[in-house]
Parts: sequence; structure tokens; C-alpha cells
Amino acid sequence: MLSNFFVALGGVIPLFCLMAVGVFVKRSRLLTEEELLHMNRMVFRVFFFFMMFYNIYAADPGTIVSPLLVAIGAGGVLLTALVTAGIVCALEKDNARRGVIVQAAYRGNYVLMGVPLVANIFGADAVGVPTMMIAVIVPLYNVLSVFILETFRGGHFDLPHILRGVLVNPMILGAIGGALCRLVDLHIPAPLLKPAAQIAAATTPVALIILGATFRGGSFHAHLPQLVGAVAARLVIVPGLMIALAVALGMRDVELVTLIAIFATPCAVAGFAMAQQMGADAALAGNCVVYSSTLSCITIFGWVFLCKTMGLF
Repeated sequence: MLSNFFVALGGVIPLFCLMAVGVFVKRSRLLTEEELLHMNRMVFRVFFFFMMFYNIYAADPGTIVSPLLVAIGAGGVLLTALVTAGIVCALEKDNARRGVIVQAAYRGNYVLMGVPLVANIFGADAVGVPTMMIAVIVPLYNVLSVFILETFRGGHFDLPHILRGVLVNPMILGAIGGALCRLVDLHIPAPLLKPAAQIAAATTPVALIILGATFRGGSFHAHLPQLVGAVAARLVIVPGLMIALAVALGMRDVELVTLIAIFATPCAVAGFAMAQQMGADAALAGNCVVYSSTLSCITIFGWVFLCKTMGLF
């Protein structure tokens, strides 16, 4: 039991230590708001590209993402969005809040916190599977978010425009580049591959530090019931149902922890930015990110500890 506790602790604590460094940076005013914005953009456009490219290019040739894992991951995200939308439409009357709550339920910080969670538990050699799943989950997140937020604000859903945006996403471009290089068996010289590997290795620490530095708490009294419902759905209800389904279908080890990373990580920071840009309740979206991220240090630990104790990995 004690060894299971330390495995779970070892998977979660490094993530929140890096975020705590970001909080220190913010409190110490070492970076201005504008500098944080530029750094965040740099991480998204440059670091994420190299992380995806290198992890796929350098992945073990034997690494295969099972169709069942893809089906549970993508199908679970889609089903969560649909079911939550039905429940929210019945209970919440404000369209500006409806889209935010639905997005909070299905869209997690998988890239920033999910992949390092797997690495912390199984080692850096195991990140091939969760990295490849990014190419499935991230486009689905983006398409669903635009569809849901546009629908609830009465806008026009432009699928071709959304798909173009997905295709020029740096993570998707990096994944395509890495996959093509593997497919044609292109040998990249060590002097070029090494800096790519160094940038890939720096992506998670830098991104989590910036994430900690950009947290902003806000008043929650005007939307406390909605906030509680959204955070509970993201951290407890959805992961509970999806992890149980995954276990019943035979998911174990790295695949199971990858699904924990998809369904149990806190609300995505990108969801807050999209809510701001698309006329949704940005205050509620921001609080969903802040409070789910804070509480997830307990809930992620709990899910990992439970699964480890049950001998599932």
C-alpha cells in the first residue's frame, strides 16, 4: 500500500512543483503580463512543435496505439460533450454559461499535464503512446469547442475554417512532420536532432511554470453552483465513469494512465481563451481553470492511487 502511495505521489507532485515555481515568478513580478503572454505564445508555436516532432520521430518502432484506446479516448470525449450538453441545457438557462460548463466537462489540460503524468509514472520511454494520442484528442477538443461555443452564442459554425485552423496547429504540424520522417525513414543528423530533443525536453517544465504564473483567481459568488458542477464533472464524475469503462474493457498500464490523463486532468487553459474570444462567460471559464487545477492535485493523485492499488498498472 505504501509503495502504491509513493508511485501516485511521484506522478503528481512534480507537476505541481513546477506550477508552484510559476506562482513564485508571478508573485515576485519577475515577468510582466505582456512577457508572460509572449512566452506562452512561444511555447505553443515553437516548443509544442518540437515536442510532438521529436517524441514521434524518436518513438520506439514497436509503439502502437491500439484502436480500442483511440475509440475510448475520442469516443469518451465526444460522448461527454453530448451528454453534458443535454444536461446543461435542461438545468442552465444562460447560454453564455452553457458553453463554458460543457467545455469544462470534456476538455482537459491533457498536453500540459497528461503526457508528463505518464512520464513520471512509467519513465520517459513510455511517452510515445500519450504523445500519439495528442494528434487525436487535440483536434477533437478544438472542433468541439468551436462548435459548442458558437452554437450557444447563436453564431455560424464554419467547419472548413475550423479544420484549416486544426491543420496549422503547431502540435499537429509537428506530429505530421515526425510521422513523415519516420515513414520515409529519414535519418536526421545528430547535430540537428540533439537541439530538437533539448527543446522537447524543456517543453513541459517551461509550459507548467508559465501555467502557474498565468493563474488568475476571480470572484465566484455570481456563478458558484455552475462552478461547482463544472469542476465536479471534470475531476470526479467524468473520470470516474470513463476509468471504470476503460478498466471493464481491459485497459491497463500506460494505456490506462493515458486515459486518466485525458479524462482527469483539470480544465484546459485554452478553454478560457476561447470563451473570452467567443462571447461566453469568461469569468466562469477562468475560475473553472483555476479551481480545477488547484483541486486536481488531490483528485489526480486519488485516481492514480486507486488504480495502482487495484493492480491495474
